[in-house]
Amino acid sequence: MRLATYNVEWFANLFDDKDRLLVDEGWSGRREVTRAAQIEALGKVFTALDADAVMVIEAPNTGRKQDTVRALEGFAAAFDLRTRKALIGFANGTHQEIALLYDPDALTARHDPLGEETGKKGSADAPRFDGVFRIDLDIDATEDLVRFSKPPLELAVTTAAGTRLRMIGAHLKSKAPHGVYSPDEAMRLSIANRRKQLAQAIWLRARIEAHQAAGESLILIGDLNDGPGLDEYEHLFGRSTVEILLGNTLHDPHARQALSRHLGAALSTARFEIPEGGRFLQALLDYIMISRDLMDRGPDWRIWHPFDDVHCWRMVELRDALLTASDHFPVTLDIDI
Repeated sequence: MRLATYNVEWFANLFDDKDRLLVDEGWSGRREVTRAAQIEALGKVFTALDADAVMVIEAPNTGRKQDTVRALEGFAAAFDLRTRKALIGFANGTHQEIALLYDPDALTARHDPLGEETGKKGSADAPRFDGVFRIDLDIDATEDLVRFSKPPLELAVTTAAGTRLRMIGAHLKSKAPHGVYSPDEAMRLSIANRRKQLAQAIWLRARIEAHQAAGESLILIGDLNDGPGLDEYEHLFGRSTVEILLGNTLHDPHARQALSRHLGAALSTARFEIPEGGRFLQALLDYIMISRDLMDRGPDWRIWHPFDDVHCWRMVELRDALLTASDHFPVTLDIDI
């Protein structure tokens, strides 16, 4: 079975208010990329992936008029993808949902959120992901109230082979200090955002430990917007969110390699243009972490990077599609489940 995670930049911009694809020459939101060009590129990438399930990060919007499931299933139908069913969990207000697009012949999945509902009062005991988490991050005897801007998608999954597992799709908050006008303000916002992201990681880690205590197979999959050494504020808190989530019980070879900090080529799953630098920034942001019991199922990870993966590089049409479709590249896991 092949599982994938894919952050699709500005996916919501490719649909009208009735969730129909906008195949036209209007701008998509990606720099100098039309909606038609991005849609065509995405069709090629999803077709090439040929995954049994894709955790779509920054999926199309669910709101007053729009519906993520309808949009994704329409997209799948347009390209005759076998991943023709979609589901989401708790919708959010960012126009960037977390959704699973999957082949119903390969697996069944349902949204199965755990934890108590908290309301505004919150809970210190890993509440439901649409709730409020109370945590004292800086040991000042004052609890912080933390919310997910994009609540993780918790799934109960059963494969066609009968394997039962838990899957959590996550998109943790970015640390980028947007809308600031001074270095001091940027520093304060960056530190505040990292504090919030670490709190989200601790919350998510508590859920991971609960599943493992119950003896359940687990896959954590998505865009964690973080990695060891990614910014200069990491030393203030000691650990990256990736380190917190991995702990000693989950495994992702790309994360482990990055954590080793050995000299050599750095892995990356995303490529962003620096506005005034004339260069691209590359970062390892997307992961598929699995529990130890799944390590004997022959797991094989792959980053579909257009320049670093030989297969992607040699297939010019796929290489160009990956560059046009998004600023992130898919990560896949082939595993015998």
